Amino acid sequence: MTKGQIEAKISEAISKFETEYMGRGPKQIRTLIFQDLILIRLKGFLSQSEQKLAENVQGVELLKKVRTTLFETSRTCLEALIKEVIDVDIISTHSDVSTKTGEKIIIITVGENLEERFDK
Repeated sequence: MTKGQIEAKISEAISKFETEYMGRGPKQIRTLIFQDLILIRLKGFLSQSEQKLAENVQGVELLKKVRTTLFETSRTCLEALIKEVIDVDIISTHSDVSTKTGEKIIIITVGENLEERFDK
């Protein structure tokens, strides 16, 4: 498979994960692979209630805490979905949410340089 095909499959897996485990899928998702890193950027994944909650400092703190807890408790499911696509050990997974832009970033480090595996 090509790099673009793998990135698309990862995006599909992340979208499925967000819908099933986090409550709603993103409006946009983009995945980039760079050597042993996978960078996933999600846009438009906050619900209207979450957007309203993020209008003050206490709401932002609560939203981030809830989203982080949900992500952490379902991390193994996410990693299993990604491993199914790339068939490489996952070293670590990191995530952060921007309540200002409504974006989420997920960074995954893996056990080898994925770019060396792609069809040219």
